[in-house]
Amino acid sequence: MSEIINNSQMRKEMLKHVILQIHEGHQAEELKPRLMELMQKIPYGEVVEVEQELISGGLPVEEVQKLCDVHSKVLEGHIDLSAMPLVPPGHPVDTFQKENRELEMAVARIDGILIKLKKSPNPEQLPKDILSLRALYNSLLDVDKHYSRKENLLFPFLEKNGITGPPKVMWGKDDEVRTAIKNAVEVLRSCEDVEPEEFNTVVQMFLKPAASAVIDMITKEEQILLPMSLDRLTEQEWYEIYQQTNEIGYCLYDPKVEWKPSGVIVNEETTKDGDIHLPSGSFTNEELLAILNTLPVDMTFVDRNDKVKYFSQGKERIFDRNRAILKRDVRACHPPSSVGIVDKIVDDFKTGKEESAPFWINLHGEKFIHIEYFALRNEKGEYLGTLEVSQNLTNLRNLEGEQRLLSYKSK
Repeated sequence: MSEIINNSQMRKEMLKHVILQIHEGHQAEELKPRLMELMQKIPYGEVVEVEQELISGGLPVEEVQKLCDVHSKVLEGHIDLSAMPLVPPGHPVDTFQKENRELEMAVARIDGILIKLKKSPNPEQLPKDILSLRALYNSLLDVDKHYSRKENLLFPFLEKNGITGPPKVMWGKDDEVRTAIKNAVEVLRSCEDVEPEEFNTVVQMFLKPAASAVIDMITKEEQILLPMSLDRLTEQEWYEIYQQTNEIGYCLYDPKVEWKPSGVIVNEETTKDGDIHLPSGSFTNEELLAILNTLPVDMTFVDRNDKVKYFSQGKERIFDRNRAILKRDVRACHPPSSVGIVDKIVDDFKTGKEESAPFWINLHGEKFIHIEYFALRNEKGEYLGTLEVSQNLTNLRNLEGEQRLLSYKSK
């Protein structure tokens, strides 16, 4: 047994050494042959452990994120998946895999069009091919649901099992893929009168990188993330993920099989009778829930210990929320690039330096979203937590004049 442990430790030290050499500027292709000669195969779990150790040792998440693609290429084809458990139809991992097959087919169709354009450029056919590419890249935008399920359902359970660094790295890579696809979609919208030579530049700069990023992420998921998650999570945890999956939705695939493993506890919502008394009145639980979910805003409450404690569930949500984020550290609910801002807001609220922080964004170029964070305090001024309030102001910004007559809002 000691020999196995030592060999495992040696493999991890060697991989860590290679990643640090890449970090220092060494070329991955120079390092790969020697590494593979010594290691042959490395278990997927050890790749995760190495990333965790590097981050714990002080290497910033952003740096590991930058090196992620490079060390993935070094390990490509040399990760041992022989111990990966099989999953039944309908299992969350089965759904992730089925979605990946659909994404691969979409990318294969993209590659087919791009190869044809390179071999036989035809200016008259180019507009039709661009329309086909637009449709395919628009379909790739659906990957956002796939990634959201990872980030908001799977990652919280990994964190509960002590795996914190690698999810942060992958979330950052998810955002890079999202951006690459959006850039490809945007540039294709402006290619109506493009010449074949110009379009080749578009292909090289935007279309191929986006398609490759999708495939690279599939490799990272299926060779590292999903096998490791199957090792660490219990059937009960997977079933809790399964129960909440519909809240986010699916990517290019609609599961046909219901999955319910034996021996799991089904979480059911319960409502207790009784009033909630406040200085200016009272509610039943049912009434308060209806009020909070009817307000035309999204609300998320983070308590004084920086844990997500509540979110509203209105009919038209702006951002994805699900029960998996409850009791989760608020920093883990944001992409790595936003954690610094979150830290500053929370710190300024706790010290009493600030009381609110407003932001506004154009979401997908279609919706004007106002987001404001408020410090919550008791009558003594003591910090209770932070309330995030988000509202779609697109229609309100267009109001003019007055409306004094009764007019119901159309459904």
